[in-house]
Amino acid sequence: MIYRLYFKRVFDVITAICSLAIFFIPFIFIVFIYLLANERPIFFIQKRTGFKGRAFDVFKFRTLTTGEKPDLNSRRFLLGDILRFFSIDELPQLWNVLKGDMSVIGPRPLPVDYLTLYSNEQLTRHNVRPGITGWAQVKGRHAISWEKKFELDIYYVTHISFGLDMVILFKTIVLLLSFKKDNSLKEEKFRGS
Repeated sequence: MIYRLYFKRVFDVITAICSLAIFFIPFIFIVFIYLLANERPIFFIQKRTGFKGRAFDVFKFRTLTTGEKPDLNSRRFLLGDILRFFSIDELPQLWNVLKGDMSVIGPRPLPVDYLTLYSNEQLTRHNVRPGITGWAQVKGRHAISWEKKFELDIYYVTHISFGLDMVILFKTIVLLLSFKKDNSLKEEKFRGS
């Protein structure tokens, strides 16, 4: 409880600052490549549901063209594919962490239009700040059902500890270094339980 109330936020700020320092040069390089390739806007900004159900703007590097084509695969471009493959498109969310919208670790923030679809139990995932990575991400990510994801999110919310966060952080690093194929574009939208 002490970790959750006091030290988790300190951990988030320190981790975000250190990560931004480490990835500053790659971050600038990615922005430069976007400008060179004339791929604008550079950032994808979308309303997501955060702590206590409050909406906030989440930041990511844009990985799809800005067209209106419903088929996401037809909107792919090379730089976006590379960023998604290495999960570097999530880097701008470190700014969300510094702002206090997000945590490094927690349930992934989902679009605001999902809010009315959750069961009362699933709504408890908003009792903590959403995270860049989380228990559901390291336990299957896009390979598991929405119901399983929410079950894992709820487990995290009720079992937050420094130890669990370290386990998730370690597993996230292992997953990133495994270079598994990104299947995020194939994920079905959540349509309610």
